[in-house]
Amino acid sequence: MSKAFTRESDGDECQDALPPAAPLGATRNYMTPAGYARLRSELLKLMDEERPQVVETVHWAARNGDRSENGDYLYGKKRLREIDRRIRFLTVRLEAAEVVDPSVHAGSDRVFFGATVRCVDEQGEETTVTIKGIDEADSAGGEISWISPMARALLKARTGDEVRLQTPSGPRLLEILSVSYPEAQP
Repeated sequence: MSKAFTRESDGDECQDALPPAAPLGATRNYMTPAGYARLRSELLKLMDEERPQVVETVHWAARNGDRSENGDYLYGKKRLREIDRRIRFLTVRLEAAEVVDPSVHAGSDRVFFGATVRCVDEQGEETTVTIKGIDEADSAGGEISWISPMARALLKARTGDEVRLQTPSGPRLLEILSVSYPEAQP
C-alpha cells in the first residue's frame, strides 16, 4: 500500500510544534495597564485553573482503558495542546509588552497612545476611537491598534487639526473634534 494513504508519519515532524510567535519587527508591543492586566489574568487562569482541570480529566480518561476510542481522552489531549499553545503565546506577548499609562497625558489636546479621539469626516460622519495596543484592540468596541492606518494618521495631531486618512476608496479628511484620556488610577 502506498504510504500516501496511511496516517503514519516519518517521525521527523512534530504535529504540535508551532513556529515562534511572530515578532513585531521594529515596532514595540505597547499595552495599556488594563490590557496588560487582562492578558496576565487570562494567563494565570489558564495555568492555575483550566490546565490542571484538563490534566486531571486526561489522567482519569487514560485509566479507563482503550485510548483510541476514548472521547474524553482524545478531546482532553486536544484541549491541553490548545491551552499550552495559548500559554506560550501569552507568555511571549507579556514578556515583550511595554506598559504605557495613557493617563499621563490627561488634559492634553494632542493624540498619543491611549487617547480617545472624536473626529468627523467630510460627509459629516462622526467617529470615536480609542487607540490601544495590538493585543487589546477591539474594533467592534471602537478600539483600534496603534499601528492601524487610522491611528497612524491621528497620532500627534491636535484638537481642531485635519488629518488625511488613506482608505481603499480614496483619501478622507478627518477633523479632530476632541481628544481625551482616562483618569489616573490611584
